[in-house]
Amino acid sequence: MNVMANRPRRLESYVGGQWVAGAKEGVPLLDASTGAPVAFIDSTGIDFKAILAYGRDRGGPALRRLSFHERAAMLKALGQALMERKEEFYALSTATGATRADSWVDIEGGIGTLLSYASKGRRELPNTRVLLDGDVELLSKDGTFSAQHILSPLQGVAVHINAFNFPCWGMLEKLAPTLLAGVPAIVKPASQTAYLTELMVRRIVETGILPEGALQLVCGSVGDLLDHVEGQDAVTFTGSASTGQRLKTHKAIVQNSVRFTMEADSLNAAVLGLDAAPGTEEFDLFVKEVAREMTVKAGQKCTAIRRVIAPRSYSEALIENLRARLGKTVIGNPTDEAVRMGPLASLDQREEVRARIRDLSVDAEIVAGDPDNANIQSGDAAAGAFLNPVLLYCEKPGSARAIHDVEAFGPVSTIMPYDTAEEAVDLARRGKGSLVASVFTNDPAFAEEVVLGLAPFHGRVMIGNRVSAKSSTGHGSPLPGLVHGGPGRAGGGEELGGMRGVKHYMQRTAIQGAPTMLSAVTGRWLPGADARAGGEHPFRKSLAELKIGDQLITASRTVTLEDIEHFANFTGDTFYAHMDEEAAKANPFFDGRVAHGYLIVSFAAGLFVDPAPGPVLANYGVDNLRFLTPVNPGDTLKVQLTCKEINPRANAEHGEVRWDCNVTNQSGATVAQYDVLTMVAKTRE
Repeated sequence: MNVMANRPRRLESYVGGQWVAGAKEGVPLLDASTGAPVAFIDSTGIDFKAILAYGRDRGGPALRRLSFHERAAMLKALGQALMERKEEFYALSTATGATRADSWVDIEGGIGTLLSYASKGRRELPNTRVLLDGDVELLSKDGTFSAQHILSPLQGVAVHINAFNFPCWGMLEKLAPTLLAGVPAIVKPASQTAYLTELMVRRIVETGILPEGALQLVCGSVGDLLDHVEGQDAVTFTGSASTGQRLKTHKAIVQNSVRFTMEADSLNAAVLGLDAAPGTEEFDLFVKEVAREMTVKAGQKCTAIRRVIAPRSYSEALIENLRARLGKTVIGNPTDEAVRMGPLASLDQREEVRARIRDLSVDAEIVAGDPDNANIQSGDAAAGAFLNPVLLYCEKPGSARAIHDVEAFGPVSTIMPYDTAEEAVDLARRGKGSLVASVFTNDPAFAEEVVLGLAPFHGRVMIGNRVSAKSSTGHGSPLPGLVHGGPGRAGGGEELGGMRGVKHYMQRTAIQGAPTMLSAVTGRWLPGADARAGGEHPFRKSLAELKIGDQLITASRTVTLEDIEHFANFTGDTFYAHMDEEAAKANPFFDGRVAHGYLIVSFAAGLFVDPAPGPVLANYGVDNLRFLTPVNPGDTLKVQLTCKEINPRANAEHGEVRWDCNVTNQSGATVAQYDVLTMVAKTRE
């Protein structure tokens, strides 16, 4: 189906497993550069209670039947399929006002987030359906009563209400952790650019990769959908603080304690260091970054730089450099390859930004750009939503109010001078909480003072300097592995952040009971649980034969003084506690010369390793290694090795096995405790 060939067209919602048009023709959505109709949008007639039920009853169970690795593979396949269709998305994206570079952030950035979560899911999560959270909590002296925190998927639906500025990335960055967690989603894009989201969802549905009910789309108003959310559901919102606050206090959300995550207005700041004088590399990087953040997506980014905080003595040079750089920005229809900044998303959005510039002008003067007369190279000057980049300067930011309260969601920034690092921090904090701040400096002391002052008020702080200039992703780029969100005015929410984002859609539960019962629930053996010693060596078993709790009790080995000295000379580790009796006795932890910790680990391996080729393919590390009791010459070591966790890889002939290794001395005291990690074949050859 070629959606582009049928413009303008009526957008449809994908609900209950089918594409449904609204009962009315709908509101026209216009090309941001030409004013020509692109699509019509309406959701009248949709049974919103039914689509929530459909997600819970169909999508949720289907996703929860899959393991984390299977969901990760699903995301990978979906990302690859969308990447093959990216040019179709690029072609339609120009109607939103986005240049090719802008669209890259939205389209390939969004798809890249899917692929990143697919990779992280495979690498960082087990091939199970339940996550363990933290260590076992011992609740009794004899070990018969313990607790383990687990995370399991919510059994409701995640409702994602997104903003107009990133119709692809805004959907995909929320979908990736939601689906990986095992929770179905209902996506409601902002109407202005919903045609691009609808196209991408069409292509997602056509792949058949997602289970039915895992993804639904509402184009238009959500009607009474929020009236029917329940305690197992989650709602996320990206947009204005006023709208977010209304949603957050919705009766059903409050009464049912529905999880609500908001990303709202954000007066992000960029701070130029006192050391970054004109002529330094940091000054030039700062100018480039501010100009870029003002013009990418025509400044319509929740992370864009709104407040430019610079040393007072550098302000004049900063204004001159920014004025020159912004003046070279070619503005026009993004279908024109020479254009570097397209229009705002709509005429209404342009008027909104112009109104906010007038508000800012109470505190600041315009020093670059004319908000009322756009200088464009192409596009329709009357029907297109074009706006020049506008730079303001506030002489006395400490006594101003509007510049710390008003966000012009477009290519608009205000320069604020400061004299001390403490003053710079104070000005940034007056934004009352932001998504991101950046600090450009080559002075570690300045970076320490300012970053630690900014951190409680920001979700992310980027330090820019000459060392990271070529590799830095910049001030305004949310990344899959880093948290995206901020306190206070920014909404108090948090998205992405790697596996942190996945856990937003899971319930943490403390499970208490006897060790054997906990092991059955969690799929991980813990001390005190049933174990099976004797019989065939566990290293001779494939994953098909190995069971949690399979155990080996080894023979013993006595550590001699000759062993310690040989190990010291062989490795070069001649630390005094191993070689000097008097010095060792003077140490408050030892009674005399002691064995090296790594000698203990080496001897332990010699006790439990089965040397013949077999299902165990490789040792790839140890976790949580602790040396608990000193080993002196004459002490005798023994190992209890227990199969702790089995994690088969979905698309490989092997998996990971975690072994609990407990090394004891002749008195039964634990001298070393750690997890051994091995790769084991799924079947015997």
